[in-house]
Amino acid sequence: MLKDFIIPKHVGIIMDGNGRWAKKRGLLRINGHKEGMLVLKKTVESCKNLGVDYLTVYAFSTENWKRPKLEVSFLLNLLKYYINSELNYLKENNVSLKFIGSRIGLDKKIISMMEMIETETGNGKDMVFSIAFNYGGRMEITDGVKNIAQLVKNGSLLPEDIDEELISNNLYTKNMPDPDLIIRTSGEFRISNFLIWQGAYSEYYITDTLWPDFNEEELIKAFKVYNTRNRRFGGV
Repeated sequence: MLKDFIIPKHVGIIMDGNGRWAKKRGLLRINGHKEGMLVLKKTVESCKNLGVDYLTVYAFSTENWKRPKLEVSFLLNLLKYYINSELNYLKENNVSLKFIGSRIGLDKKIISMMEMIETETGNGKDMVFSIAFNYGGRMEITDGVKNIAQLVKNGSLLPEDIDEELISNNLYTKNMPDPDLIIRTSGEFRISNFLIWQGAYSEYYITDTLWPDFNEEELIKAFKVYNTRNRRFGGV
């Protein structure tokens, strides 16, 4: 299918358009989120089968708490459902699930479930699947700077020793390569506070397709466009 194509090692996805998908069909926004979760399951499987090593998806931002309480509550319950329903699949398919983002504000039950599935799937070697939940790129960098500042304050680090590698190692994505390709659905041309440090040299692919309509065909289309890009990383 993609013979002789370069498969991006790390793919990031901004899953956007659930609400608009539901509105177009006269449904509640929560119906769009439910459909989006089913698409996420298929996308994880497609990425693994196509040879992606790292997949990171944007599921819930630090700004999403501003949404109506009913919608926020549904999204939190949807996360619980996803963890329960996907645990066996991830283990059986050698996929390691990680959560990136702050756990401040999340209830103890959700945190416990996050920790459980991270532990249960921790030995997965075929693909690392990260869900950015209660995540914000600016907050991530702020937290990293605080960690580094504490090291300087303790006398275990000199200011002149601070470099890009040190900053990267103090982000939520520590030990992960930067994303090669970031896909955004729904046609919006903005990064929405997603992997703003890590995505400095990522290739971006924007599709008008709403997330609940995204499928493997759309994923392969993004990979084909990625293969037309000349990645120079600031060089000539």
